Amino acid sequence: MPLSNQKNGSDGDFDKSESLASRSQGRSPLPRFSPARRRFLKTSAAAASGLALANCARNLSNANSGSSPTATGSPASSPSPAGGSASELYIYTWAGYTDDALIEGFREKTGIQVVVDLYDSNEAMMAKMQAGGGSAYSIIYPSDYTVIEMVKSGMLTSLDKSRVEGLDALKPKWQNPVYDRGNAHSIPTIWGTTGLIYDPQKVGKSIDGWNYIWDNRKNLTRKVTLINDVREVLGATLRTLGYSYNTTNPDQIKKAFNKLVQIKPAIASFLTTGWEDQLASGDITVSMAYSQDAIALIDEKPNLKYIVPQTGSSVWTDTMVIPKSAPNPEAAYAWINYLLQPEIAAEMVKQLGIATPSQAAFDLLPQEIQKDVRRFPTEATLSKCEGIAPVPEKITEVYDQYWTRLTSS
Repeated sequence: MPLSNQKNGSDGDFDKSESLASRSQGRSPLPRFSPARRRFLKTSAAAASGLALANCARNLSNANSGSSPTATGSPASSPSPAGGSASELYIYTWAGYTDDALIEGFREKTGIQVVVDLYDSNEAMMAKMQAGGGSAYSIIYPSDYTVIEMVKSGMLTSLDKSRVEGLDALKPKWQNPVYDRGNAHSIPTIWGTTGLIYDPQKVGKSIDGWNYIWDNRKNLTRKVTLINDVREVLGATLRTLGYSYNTTNPDQIKKAFNKLVQIKPAIASFLTTGWEDQLASGDITVSMAYSQDAIALIDEKPNLKYIVPQTGSSVWTDTMVIPKSAPNPEAAYAWINYLLQPEIAAEMVKQLGIATPSQAAFDLLPQEIQKDVRRFPTEATLSKCEGIAPVPEKITEVYDQYWTRLTSS
């Protein structure tokens, strides 16, 4: 089943290959690993469709890369177990979304042992699902646009709302998201924005938006990285022109492409991840990044700053779903309800450095976190942001054609 090459959302509705492996018991600390979101959206319609592991130098002790763990925590070649017993819950998620404290708290409350496998793109997760490997898992964390694809493919269980506790604690924007009306198949769990990260001292000023790159392009030759994502890059440029991220007007898309051509000499590379060391060392001046990745780097390099451009940007949501092939749906509902508890969700924000869609959890946070506009942008800022919505296939082809010209020339 082909994946769409866009992330779904809607106007006003805001709505990560596998890696390190270990069990939650008896494991030595794992090496540090970037909790980058890695939402690689394919650029062809035919393409294959905390609690912190890294940024706080904590250990993710029960991650399993879809294989039996080795002594070093590296992936082994054998396949994942078939989901474990009734007292085991296998989760497939992004790095940085769980840790020892969260999992141990859940085990103490329910008696259920959790094993976590990691992926670094929705496409990698979908490929595993399509190959039958998804039958090992009872909880998966797809991004918003992937929820639609999974529903279309018949992969997801329709949630029994009588078994879900805490949906009413979500912010209104996430109680009826466009990618899954009424949260029929998914529970919004973590969200963020797309923006710019830079060193104010090296730049010599504060940056307030995308136009900084155009205004200073003569001094930025090969000093800028943009996300390797057609809809993010063209969408951000469309916003500078006053258009929607989700325009279906070919003339507007062409104008955005022509505007991007103006700064092509400034673009060092298109990187969703891997820009961090270059930015921290000063080899790169400005990077387009997802908020969670930017905040993780700023925790290590406080001299850096992340902003959501004043002209607006995109908002993304990662969710929890129960696949139809789930071997332990009872444990899945228990996990969902555990994470929906305001106290647990608030602790995840404090420890993982994430943003929660739960209003009840937000209300429990310290003022300094509530007022952290990198994590929780103001309503005025969010009013200028959009979720990336699906567009007709013929328009997708237009985006892809311009993206190919931009990235290959």
